[in-house]
Amino acid sequence: MVRFRRLTRKEWQSLRNGLLFISPWIVGFLAFRVYPFFASLYYSFTFYPILDRPKWVGLSNYTDLFGDSRFLTSLYNTTYYALGAVPLAAIVGILLAMLLNTDERGLSFFRTIYFLPSITPVVASAIVWLWMFDPINGVVNYLLDQVGIPGPGWMGSPQWSKPALIIMAMWSVGGAVVIYLAALQDVPRELLEAAELDGANLAQKIRSVTLPMISPVIFFNVITGLIGAFQYFTEVHVMTGGTGSPADSTLMMSIYLYQSAFQFFKIGYASAQAWVLFLIVILFTAVLFRISGRLVYYGGK
Repeated sequence: MVRFRRLTRKEWQSLRNGLLFISPWIVGFLAFRVYPFFASLYYSFTFYPILDRPKWVGLSNYTDLFGDSRFLTSLYNTTYYALGAVPLAAIVGILLAMLLNTDERGLSFFRTIYFLPSITPVVASAIVWLWMFDPINGVVNYLLDQVGIPGPGWMGSPQWSKPALIIMAMWSVGGAVVIYLAALQDVPRELLEAAELDGANLAQKIRSVTLPMISPVIFFNVITGLIGAFQYFTEVHVMTGGTGSPADSTLMMSIYLYQSAFQFFKIGYASAQAWVLFLIVILFTAVLFRISGRLVYYGGK
């Protein structure tokens, strides 16, 4: 049984001073995190045109959502992007980390180069990629033309706009590369040497030793990448002007939420979208945690 003792006067004074010092953070957290969280939950059950008082409408916003073709389009686009960008980023990140995980001279330079895009301002990167994807004067179509491949319309084509966004997402894979590289350097060399003595080739060592040993890091990056993908906003907003064009092919859930709240001033409807997005992210995360027991290896097990 745990017994609690009374704090001495000096301990109370120390506690009070500590709370006083962190009070600005506590106030900010309550005002800008906790209050908006619960306020949006309340507003999601109201009709709130921002210039009038919110009126309780129950589940009306939620039922309207699933009859809204633009919301369903945004749900499809966001899921398409997440399921395309996150696995591809994991594969590209692991491959680059493996290439950099050697003792060759000069590799520290390339490690820095691969990480630099991660600290480049997102808006600047989006503008550069928009120019690169230009169907007439862009670098991407120019390079494709050099090998005899006709370049698509990219951001001007409903069929190619989402693949273009997925390709652009690889630009910022450098942050994941650094994490994967640190994990690879922690893989015990004895295990790799033992596998080699057993006759394992490179592919077998990667599949049976390397990937299981770094699987917790892969799992972490996939989870954080999935959360970020469902909140994807800045790049697509810059590249399309927040319209979701062409033909709503880049209308992400975050973009439609933004339109509902700040263009159409339907705060209650936007709040309902935010909570549906939150629940979808929770669902995907729960599924990944559910299957992680079979796919993720922890050394202590």
